[in-house]
Formats: sequence, structure tokens, C-alpha cells
Amino acid sequence: MAPRCWRWWHWSTWRRTRLPPTGSTPIFGGSDEVRDPANAKALGKKRRRVQMGVKLGKLQLLPEAAEQGPQICVVGSGPAGFYTTQHLLKHPRAHVDIYEKQLVPFGLVRFGVAPDHPEVKNVINTFTQTARSDRCAFRGNVVVGRDVAVSELQAAYHAVVLSYGAEDHQALEIPGEELPGVFSARAFVGWYNGLPENRELAPDLSCDTAVILGQGNVALDVARILLTPPGHLEKTDITEAALGVLRQSRVKTVWIVGRRGPLQVAFTIKELREMIQLPGTRPMLDPADFLGLQDRIKELPRQRKRLTELLLRTATEKPGAEEAARQASATRTWGLRFFRSPQQVLPSPDGQRVAGIRLAVTRLEGVGEAARAAPTGDTEDLPCGLVLSSVGYKSRPIDPNVPFDPKLGVIPNMEGRVLGVPGLYCSGWVKRGPTGVIATTMTDSFLTGQMLLQDLKAGLLPSGPRPGYAAIEALLSSRGVQPVSFSDWEKLDAEEVSRGKGAGKPREKLLDPQEMLRLLGR
Repeated sequence: MAPRCWRWWHWSTWRRTRLPPTGSTPIFGGSDEVRDPANAKALGKKRRRVQMGVKLGKLQLLPEAAEQGPQICVVGSGPAGFYTTQHLLKHPRAHVDIYEKQLVPFGLVRFGVAPDHPEVKNVINTFTQTARSDRCAFRGNVVVGRDVAVSELQAAYHAVVLSYGAEDHQALEIPGEELPGVFSARAFVGWYNGLPENRELAPDLSCDTAVILGQGNVALDVARILLTPPGHLEKTDITEAALGVLRQSRVKTVWIVGRRGPLQVAFTIKELREMIQLPGTRPMLDPADFLGLQDRIKELPRQRKRLTELLLRTATEKPGAEEAARQASATRTWGLRFFRSPQQVLPSPDGQRVAGIRLAVTRLEGVGEAARAAPTGDTEDLPCGLVLSSVGYKSRPIDPNVPFDPKLGVIPNMEGRVLGVPGLYCSGWVKRGPTGVIATTMTDSFLTGQMLLQDLKAGLLPSGPRPGYAAIEALLSSRGVQPVSFSDWEKLDAEEVSRGKGAGKPREKLLDPQEMLRLLGR
């Protein structure tokens, strides 16, 4: 019987160099490696090396097998997953497999970033170069925790990194939350960005007033999309289905409600400036909410100071002639309501949908960003036909055997090392909670990658060869799971770009996973 490590090497090498890959069809051709004629000679040499391993009926361990690099698995292909992978590939022999439950990569860059912010999506170009590395492989359409257990990944790889983000939203936990017309901002964003699970959301925008609960960047994204003239979105990658609904929208007023005051808003100055300058709209801010802030501004950190100054000017200063004329011609309005906490969603007389929201009036206890909202005992009712909850995203536990803190919504960890589970790591929102921007996630993910490589160098991870994807592929095949590769994504990408071209859009996103699989010949 051949030594176990040689048998694994022989199998994995054959899997990497075989023709054609599993699931390929004549429509899409063969392996990516052999499409480039320059690779054909090298691949032939690889195969001959396999054959040379058999001498006089004996299997020999070749040096390449003995020098196998670390096999690492990353779960999640959003920014956290890709940035972690980028750092891990600094190890000259590491191989990283990225598992993703969607058929397509890039996570919130594709499904979370607003369609009118294409510059933020440029990071996809960097991620694409990472995915095309010969030491990285994308394994889409695989739900870790359902199709394959984390323990099975741990057995196949030297290390596993969980970077699957925050797939859920924080519930309001108030009466009436289940009424038609109440949605999470996460689902609404997924709907207009083409997330397959939200493609049938069908929000009713026939009302005059919408209320968004929460005052972060996602809340402002949603407000901006609701109020932007549809013609300004036609050349973006917003889905055609969402654009059709927005063209018929009757929403004229959007209130963005927060429990605390102007000094505690979570959005950034860029998003606020976009709202102030939004064509066809005018802001409504109550000057009374800003009393006494002028004297406190100079004590604020620079970013908070600039943001508060812009809020204060918008609320209290008389606009110039040009801006006054623009606001006078506006047909839509938006406003910030401070010191209000949702208490109950109010139903229509027939109880069939939302008709308003009851807000508890609050006051602040404490100072600065740590100040807490406390109820005063007063309430007010705000009529509306649409309620969008934007009070935060939330991670879910991925596997019963992986530690999870349900209160904080994170995997307990120390600098990315999962507590009590050697060889298991985490990065991104599931590591630190759903806060920060893409640059924050980059720094966080690089740190996790650094910790893993330190542990590898210190000999704290399993030694000897691991089968990696060869073992997992066999499991997935036996369970009827059809993974998709990065080259498969590139075919879907080309189809989306082609469909968008006729309308002058960068792409028209594919929404139906079954259609995607059919396009791939599955």
C-alpha cells in the first residue's frame, strides 16, 4: 500500500491537472489552465512526474509532496474573506480555498454597497486578481454548516478562517413589527442590489411617507435610493426589477429617526453631504435639536466636528439664493428626527398593513458618543406607510460546534484566534461585530491573517500534509452539492455585463440561482 501522504499528493495533483474539470460542458470549454497554450508544456511535465513516481511497481514519495504548503480554508468571500486570503498568500507556499454560500463572490461589495457608489466597488478588481492566483480557489454554492461541517473542514485543512459576515438584522422587538410594510433595511438593500434571497421582497411604495429607524450610513443609503430621481439610477447596476418599482414610487417624505441626538449619529459626512445635495429634495432639520451645540463643537474630534458643523449649518443657516431656489422647487423632502425611540408599529384600520409608528420621546443620560437614550414618558405618533428598520446587522452561529456569543453576535476570539479551538480563526464582522467600513475590515482581516501565519511559523498548527479540497470535493459530490469555480463566476459576470450593455448599465445582475446553474450547464 502506498504511503498515505504520497497517495494524497498523487490524487490532488491529478485533480488539479485533469481535463476537463468536473461539471464543464462543451459550451464553456475545458480547464482554465490549458486554455493558455503556454501552460500546456508545464502541465505535461507535471503528468510525467506523476508517472515517474511509479518505479518497478513501487510508489515513491517525490520531493514536491514532502514540501506541500499549508492548506487553508476561508469561509466567506466578502471583503473580510478576500483580505484575509490576500495576507495568507504572503506565505510563499500557502494554498487557500474560499468557500461561499452564494454562487457569486464579493459579499457586501456586490450586495451591500449602494448602486450609485460604483467607486467603492472598484475593490472587486483587487479581489479578482487574488482569486485568479494559482494558489487560491473559489468554491461557491457551498453552505458551510449545512453542506459541509466546520469539523470536516478542520480535518481537511491545516487551518480554517470564518469570515462569513453578518447575515441577519437586529429585530426591533416591538408590537406590529410583523405587519406588511415593515422591512429590515438589510432586506431592502438586498432587494435593490440583487441578493437572490431578497429578489421577491416587493415593497409597496404607494405611500406618501416612509420612516427609517436608525441613523447610520445604511439608513442614509436607503433614504437616498428612495428619493433619488429614477433617471439618475438607470445607468447603475441596480436591478431592473427594483428600478421599475422605484419609477412607480409615490414616496415624497422620508424621516430618518434616531434614539439619541446630533452628536451621536453614526453616518459619515460623505453620506450626509450626498443627502443635502440630492437633486429634487430639501432637508428638514429642527433648529431646536441643535441648541447649545455651537459651544461644544470645538471640543469634538476632527471628523465628528466637521460632521456636526455641517448638520448645524444645514439646520440653522439661511441658504444662499441658488440653494434656496433649488429647495423651493424640490418635490421631495427628508428629515432627521432625534431623541425618538420606536415603541409600536401602528396598523391600518383593517389591520392589514402599517399606518404609522409610535415613538417614545427620549432624553440623553451621559455625554458624547457614550450617552444613553432614556424615555421621558412622552410619545408621539408619526403616520407612514413604510417602515424600514436600520438598527444594525447581526451574525448568526454557523455550526453547533463553533463557539458563538449570541448577545454580542460574534465568535469569541482573541485577535482572530477562536477561543478554545486551536486552528480555527475568524475575521471581519463575525469577529468584531458589524461596524466600520471596508478599510476597517481590511485592517482587521490582515491582523487575523498575521496571527495565523505566526501560529504556523511557531508550529502551533497541524504538521504533515492535509488533503484540502480533494477530501471536501468528495464529500460534496456524495451529498449532491455542485460547487462553482471562479471561472464559472467569470462566465456569469460576462453574461451580466452583456445583459446590461443594451440599457447602458455596467451589468444586469442575475437574480435566480437556478438560472445561473443552467447558464453553467449544470
